[in-house]
Amino acid sequence: MSGIITSLKRVHKNIKPQVDERLRQFKKNDTKDKIEKEFFFCLLTPQCKARVCWDNVERLSANGILHEGTEKQISENFCGVRFRNNKAGYIVEARSKFFNGKSSFLDMLSEEKDEKVLRKHIADNVKGMGYKEASHFLRNIGKGGELAILDRHILRGLFMAGVIKKIPNAMTASQYIMTEEFMKKFAGEIKIPMPHLDFVFWYFFNKEVFK
Repeated sequence: MSGIITSLKRVHKNIKPQVDERLRQFKKNDTKDKIEKEFFFCLLTPQCKARVCWDNVERLSANGILHEGTEKQISENFCGVRFRNNKAGYIVEARSKFFNGKSSFLDMLSEEKDEKVLRKHIADNVKGMGYKEASHFLRNIGKGGELAILDRHILRGLFMAGVIKKIPNAMTASQYIMTEEFMKKFAGEIKIPMPHLDFVFWYFFNKEVFK
């Protein structure tokens, strides 16, 4: 057994109770407000630290700007968010398109049981969200446990473990799905549940259980 696999299994043993609790918390993110916040959080995450993104979502939600502010107001009130103008635009567009009370998006999230169908719909229809962000959003509302969130930490870990041969700079949808299948197979081989493996890799590199 390679050194990194031994380390991953040790990490999993240590953080499993925290991961189980976090996954239980995600299943409670079922109100419009909580879903909206997780959605906007995932829109902010590309090339930006997760804690910075969540801190911005919490702050802008508390003062009403996230839900009612203009694109300019949102952008000007971001702190530490990269590509702030683009991301503010994504939020305003998604807010109008999916959370304005006229959309069937929330109904679809509630009614559609196939997480891959949901992910494809989001990636195809939400500006600023690809498969990674859509997978992250669904996991954070308790619906994407078997989906891989292939961010740079996960890809680096998969590379170190020999699951993938190189770390890609970008992936097509088909490449993403193929890498996801590699990760699922790896999870089965090392006996770490797929919903836990993301947290294990994150902890391995960042020493915390977060989002």
